[in-house]
Amino acid sequence: MTHDHDLVLRPTEAQISAALNPPAGRNGGDLVVETLAALGATTVFGLPGQHALGVFDALRRSDLRYIGLRVENNAGFAADAYGRITGEAAPLLLSTGPGALTSLAALQEAAAASAPVLAISSQIPTAGLGGGRHGYLHELPDQAASFRGVVKSVHTVRAQSQIPSAIEAAWKSALTAPHGPVWVEVPQDVLLAETSIPVVTGGDAFPEELPPRPELTAVAADLLSNAARPAIIAGGGVVRADASRKLRQLAETLQAPVVTTPGGKGAFPWTHPLSLQSWIEDRHTTDFLEDADVLLVVGSGLGELSSNYHTFRPRGRVVQIEADLGKLESNHPALGIHADARLALQALLETVSPREDAQAAERVRDVLARVSARIAAQELTLEQDVLASVRKALPADSPSFWDMTILAYWAWSAFDAKGPNHMHSAQGAGGLGYGFPAALGAAVADPTRPVLAVSGDGGALYSIAELATARQYALNVTWLIVDDGGYGILREYMTDAFGQATATELTRPDFVALAESFGVPGVRTTPETLADDLSKALGSPGPSVVVLPAVLRMFAPTHR
Repeated sequence: MTHDHDLVLRPTEAQISAALNPPAGRNGGDLVVETLAALGATTVFGLPGQHALGVFDALRRSDLRYIGLRVENNAGFAADAYGRITGEAAPLLLSTGPGALTSLAALQEAAAASAPVLAISSQIPTAGLGGGRHGYLHELPDQAASFRGVVKSVHTVRAQSQIPSAIEAAWKSALTAPHGPVWVEVPQDVLLAETSIPVVTGGDAFPEELPPRPELTAVAADLLSNAARPAIIAGGGVVRADASRKLRQLAETLQAPVVTTPGGKGAFPWTHPLSLQSWIEDRHTTDFLEDADVLLVVGSGLGELSSNYHTFRPRGRVVQIEADLGKLESNHPALGIHADARLALQALLETVSPREDAQAAERVRDVLARVSARIAAQELTLEQDVLASVRKALPADSPSFWDMTILAYWAWSAFDAKGPNHMHSAQGAGGLGYGFPAALGAAVADPTRPVLAVSGDGGALYSIAELATARQYALNVTWLIVDDGGYGILREYMTDAFGQATATELTRPDFVALAESFGVPGVRTTPETLADDLSKALGSPGPSVVVLPAVLRMFAPTHR
């Protein structure tokens, strides 16, 4: 009897001939780019370096599109966004030592947000591996050790024959739920040596699925079907799994109100009668969720932001669907279901019984009214008007990328993303400098829509070099810089905690003149003219910068 796993595809005569007669002039770098192409990659991001030149030379002989950024960390942010927008593994090509290490903060964000990034770095020559102090340029005793605590998996290559398999394994790892960054490193001499290995023409690009255990979804379906006050928290896992439609179907079947986390923005329609929107950092929302007798948490670990800074204390049963095993029940006891959100929601849809609840929408309206009244009492009309102007100017189907800045913190709670996978921020790891280079990666992924980046002046200074990248590739990104003369949120935190702020004030450039020096059009706007100026910039092809001098305030927290 023949089993399916015993079947092997037989090569054609043409494939046999090509394998026996590989073209001359290829090296280990060619094996890298050929493997990427065989797996389905079309675009790579990165920055060349001395040890990695074998890979970059091989790009010249490939059909892969190369997008070069000016700083490795920014290249990582661009790859992160490309992965979020496309759902594909985004190759990131780096050099050894300083180049590799400079990408760490971006890879941490990709890990926190489950963005599939395939980082491929060079290494010192093979003779230097093993921790000896040989004095090679860029030498580290154990370069991979710097990444093991950040990425999903590490793959070290020592011979050319290992390259295709290592990259294929990394590719699958990056795209297996939960998505995330992975690390491959190849020594300089392996990349540069001529190779007689046949051209890489195939690869298994399909990641493993992560279905739920049926006995667990049966229990979850019973709990939800018989709940008196069910509610749902939808996290970034719903967006990553492209499960928003299934979430809506389940919520409507159960008549369960839904709140989205900052990472889950857009996973549920903002104006739906069951939508609690994204006001998860609010005591009224927290009280409502605590009162649920069955709370379904999908694609969230209920971390700091998603639990109103760990003040959330559920009184009912919690059902948690989470692809990251380490996050399962890490903060609250639950019926933990280790699964991809899409597959788990489908299983629930097939097993729950419909509920009738004429009061559910009214309870949602009551919570939102309480939230609105709380914000209105703080006289924050400037902040609300600025956010409304951004929403008015941004096309409904355009993605936006937000740095760690006060306007972004408002957006986490108050911005209608208009759809799943439209709003992204650095809230996973919380590093500065994400917004603009990430927006560039999104514009590479889909050049048909304008992309918005939002930064404060402090975060903008992390990314100024990428104005050159935006200009070089004519990327369709508008960069809104809210200039308040410093690290605005840290200014608030320190003033609240200590009575005065230290190390938060910044001398900053004329951002409009600086943008124009790169050949990027810039305009200085006001809160009153922001909607028009931003709309005009977004409607013009190529990169642009809009600078808003304004000191914004944060709404009062409710977790203290």
